[in-house]
Amino acid sequence: MQMQCNRMRDLREDAELSQAELAAALDIAQTTYSGYERGFREPSLEMLCRIANFFHTSTDYLLGRTDDPAPPADKPPRR
Repeated sequence: MQMQCNRMRDLREDAELSQAELAAALDIAQTTYSGYERGFREPSLEMLCRIANFFHTSTDYLLGRTDDPAPPADKPPRR
């Protein structure tokens, strides 16, 4: 899984949060979060979802699969 590290940094900076503040909100060490932004570490799927939820975006945006940061609208279940 290849993260778009710049997107995580940009979202954090747009929210005017330090790495330490965001790491505290996610209940992880600042060094762990720094590793995500610098591309040295990849978050687990659970953490990826937590980061996306925190920023009200999609995991696809964080992964670079879409350039639209808006989360997808809820769709009715398939039948």
